[in-house]
Formats: sequence, C-alpha cells, structure tokens
Amino acid sequence: MSDRKSELADNLTAVRNRIAQAAKAADRDPAEIRLLVVTKNFPASDVALLADLGQTDVAENRDGEAAAKADELTRLRPDDEIRWTMVGRLQRNKTRSVAAWAAEVQSVDSTRLADALRHAVEVSLDRGIRTATLDVYVQASIDGDPERGGCPIDDLPALCDHIAGLDTLRLRGVMAVAPLGMPPERAFDRLRPAAEQLRTAHPDANGLSAGMSGDLEQAISYGSTCVRVGTAVLGSRRLTSP
Repeated sequence: MSDRKSELADNLTAVRNRIAQAAKAADRDPAEIRLLVVTKNFPASDVALLADLGQTDVAENRDGEAAAKADELTRLRPDDEIRWTMVGRLQRNKTRSVAAWAAEVQSVDSTRLADALRHAVEVSLDRGIRTATLDVYVQASIDGDPERGGCPIDDLPALCDHIAGLDTLRLRGVMAVAPLGMPPERAFDRLRPAAEQLRTAHPDANGLSAGMSGDLEQAISYGSTCVRVGTAVLGSRRLTSP
C-alpha cells in the first residue's frame, strides 16, 4: 500500500470512529449517518484511492474542478461507481454542466436555481448523458446572511414545496453550514426544527446534511444524517493549480 493510500485509510478509520462514537453518545445507529468526503482542491488520484478504500461517496464545491475530476476518474477507475455531490454555491449558468456529473446537489437555495436544474437534468436525460433524476437538498441559511448563500429558514417550506413538484428533481433533505462565530450547538439547534418540518411535509426528504471536520459530533447529536468531511480525511495537501 502506498504512503498516501495508507494515510487516507488511517484518516477514514479515524473519522468513521468519530462518527460511531458520536452516534453512540446520541443513542443513534451509526449506519444511518452518511460520510461524504469533500475532495475539493485534491487530485483525482486521491479520489481513486478513496474508491479503492470503499469510499465512493464524494463531494465538490466548484463545477469546473468537479467536471474535470469526474472525467479523469472515468479513466482511472472505469468500473467504480463514484457518486458525486455538489455542495458549493451554484450559479444557474453552471447547471447544465453539473447535471452531467452530479448525482446530487446539496446547495439549492432558490426556486430559480431549482427550475434551472430541472431543465438541465431534463436535457441531460433526453441526450442520454444521465439516466436518473437528480437528488437535491435545500440549503438553509441559519443566520440569514445573503453573502453565505442559503434560503432563509422561514422560506424553506415554500422552496421545498416547489422542488417537490419538479419532475426531474428528487427532494431529499436540508443542508446547512454552521455560521462562523456561532457555536455549532446553537446553529444546529436552529436547523433541527426546519428539518423536522420538512420530513413532516415531505416524508421522503428525511436527510439532514450538517457537520464538517470540526463539528461533526455536535451535528450528529442534533440529528445530522450526513456529515461533509474534507480536512480530517484528506489532510492539508492541495492541488498546485486547483
């Protein structure tokens, strides 16, 4: 095993142990918590090694980097079914590209973006570029800061109802990032009622994507079903030209 593969294996084990311990502390089943490894700024070769280690659920923040990386992975690991998720802010003019490589988008924060994604997925399906609908999470803004992206929590029900009516999208849950300067517990406490309201209105949309390398334990204690982890798995290496 290469040094890098061994490093990633050790880091994956450590993160999975953290998830298991946090789940146990919250009296939850670790199996219900999904680990999504954020591979932004890391090379496709790292994603290939993650796939070798059984971690095929990965995420990206930028369309340009993700599209190139996904294309390279089809050559590096043609037999692996790597599942790509978009977790970064998304512009409407990038939706057609994202529809070509993403299985899921966790950053839908407006009806206009949802409509653009619906159309982009429809085109991709018609052209045979993809064979399935697109899973989406609505991104909630916990503090209401428009610069950070996300839909204000009070506006989430209307956005979710809108997405649920779009034929090429599948509403799966809500995602949020704990704002800088706000204790994670306070942030996730604000988020949890919104996720519960979404599950009541749309029972299939039962996902709660919250928690990253530094606060995954707190997120799990407040009901997160998906933690987005980058640094704790991949370390501090970076692409020379991201």
